[in-house]
Amino acid sequence: MTYAPLSVAVYCGSRDGADPAYANGAEALGTAMAEDGMKLVYGAGDVGLMGRVARAHQAAGGAALGVIPEHLLRREVGKSDLSQFIVTETMHERKKVMFMNADAVVVMPGGAGSLDEFFEVLTWRQLDLHHKPIILMNIKGYWDKLNDLIDHVITEGFAEVSLRNGLQVARSTEDVLAALRDLRSDSSAETE
Repeated sequence: MTYAPLSVAVYCGSRDGADPAYANGAEALGTAMAEDGMKLVYGAGDVGLMGRVARAHQAAGGAALGVIPEHLLRREVGKSDLSQFIVTETMHERKKVMFMNADAVVVMPGGAGSLDEFFEVLTWRQLDLHHKPIILMNIKGYWDKLNDLIDHVITEGFAEVSLRNGLQVARSTEDVLAALRDLRSDSSAETE
């Protein structure tokens, strides 16, 4: 069976974080996505987890779209040797271009920027503006407290239980790939 190519936006930190497991996870995800024929869509930085996922993806022969705003070119050392490289004027434009070019979103460990990207796509999904899967890559329980917060928001009546629809928690690269393969299989079945 031939599958349609899948483009995956990966949101992650511009730092490596305190635990080497985060960097290892980024490299494993980049490699696995490339080996599975998935296109990487990411923030075009060559630092932190962003750089690690992109370099691993590229080393394994993957195609990538990097999107970076002008003001971050120096700070995040824009990785311009990608298959596609887009420089935007603003962060908002960066997020829009990344999201519009992705079939799914994977959120790896990261800081405020990753949380901003996550909550924006989660809110859009809640408002029924898209149906793209959102996968939290929960390396060593990094997102456990975020999951608790989402449950708290639902329990306290500020969101419906449906807020969890489309939000998946994956503990490993294998879990992320399984969820993405399911999406690809579903997409192929629809086009047959």
